[in-house]
Amino acid sequence: MYTPKHFSAPSEAALHELIRTYPFATLIMTTGSDVEVNHLPLYLDDEGVLSGHLARANPLWQAVQAEQPVMAVFHGPHAYVTPSWYATKAQTGMVVPTWNYVVVHVRGTLRVIEDVHWLRAHLAALAAQQEAAFEQPWQLEDAPTGFIDKLMQAVVGIEIEITQLTGKWKVSQNQPLANQLGVIQGLSASEAEHSKAMADIVQAVNYLST
Repeated sequence: MYTPKHFSAPSEAALHELIRTYPFATLIMTTGSDVEVNHLPLYLDDEGVLSGHLARANPLWQAVQAEQPVMAVFHGPHAYVTPSWYATKAQTGMVVPTWNYVVVHVRGTLRVIEDVHWLRAHLAALAAQQEAAFEQPWQLEDAPTGFIDKLMQAVVGIEIEITQLTGKWKVSQNQPLANQLGVIQGLSASEAEHSKAMADIVQAVNYLST
C-alpha cells in the first residue's frame, strides 16, 4: 500500500483500535492461479491474533495450505472532501476534490481450526465484543440447548497469526490549518455518521481544537 510518511498510522494502538471498532474485514488469499476474496468479521484478541469462521460449504478453507499467507483489510471511516471547504479555494482556486480515509492492512499466516471448544470460545468472544453496546447483550447461552452446537457443525474456524500490520490515515494532514478547519466544519455538518466520524479523526490526528 502506497503510504507517504505524513499519511502513516498514528500508532500501533490506533491500528488495533480500528480493527476492533470496524472488525468486518476483506480477507484475500491466493489459491493456485486465482485470488479469493471473502468478507467476514474477525476478532482481535489481547495477544494480537485474529480469529474468524467460515461456512463449511465455502471451498476457501479446503484450499488452505500450511503457513498459508493471507491479507485482511479493515476499513474505517471515509468521506468525500469537496474543495469548497478549503479556505485556499477563494485565495488561489488551486484546489481539487479528494477522499479522506483510514484503513489497516494485516498480513499473516492462516490456519484452519475444527476444534469445537475453540470454535465455541471464538463465537462467544466475537458475540460479546459486538453485543457490548446493547443494554441486554445476547450470548450463546441464550439460545436453546443444542441449537448452537448444531449450527457450529456448518462452520469451521480460522486463525491468523499477524506477521505485518500497516495502516494509512489520509486525513488532510497535507493541507494548511485553515483548510483542515474547513474540512472539519464541512464533515461535521453532514448527516452521515461516517462523515462525522471522519471529522473527529481529522481533528484528533492534526491536534486541532474547534
